Amino acid sequence: MHDPTTGWSRQLAQRFATLWYLKAVGTAAFMVLFFQAYFWVLKHPGGTPTVVPALALDHWIPVTPVALYAYGWLWVFVSLPPAFIGDFRSLLRYGAWVALMCALSLGIFWLWPTQTPHFDVDWSAHPQLAFLKGIDAAGNACPSLHVAAAVHATFWLLGQMRTVGAPVWTRWAIVAQCLAIVWSTLAIRQHVAIDAVCGAAVGLLFAWLSMRHRDHRF
Repeated sequence: MHDPTTGWSRQLAQRFATLWYLKAVGTAAFMVLFFQAYFWVLKHPGGTPTVVPALALDHWIPVTPVALYAYGWLWVFVSLPPAFIGDFRSLLRYGAWVALMCALSLGIFWLWPTQTPHFDVDWSAHPQLAFLKGIDAAGNACPSLHVAAAVHATFWLLGQMRTVGAPVWTRWAIVAQCLAIVWSTLAIRQHVAIDAVCGAAVGLLFAWLSMRHRDHRF
């Protein structure tokens, strides 16, 4: 609950300092395990990948190499909600729901493998994007787990800002970062609009499931 005697930034700092070592190690370990599972599924699909069709929106958004920075920002963004959790029980619960969201998405990727369509882009003209394409092939497309993770983290961060009484601008900044991440997935052609919409639905579902109890502590 919000403590009116303590400023919102100080409350966040106190939360950040609580169990910081466990959060740092746990977040890093989770990401390592996730990427191992992600790339295994990417290389061992359960069938022939289905190409997700591009919509008009996908052609309206131009290829924007600088969007790679917003795309990579996700890994900082999703680390913030657990960093701002102030007790072990809530931290454990948060991690369990995120793990379940990732497991569901990876299960979908394996059972119904999908990939983005071919875009007429000379990736050699964009070395940073070409490097990403070489590491993360345009598979595991729908739902976009990148978008799902961003949306899920956004709702948690909004709840945390509300709990500590942070000013409105902090919430607008959180939403802006989420939108930038979603846009980046389309702007670098890692996903198409259908992937993003489905990913947002997954993120919304798990945000609701993990936050639905009125007595839940953020």
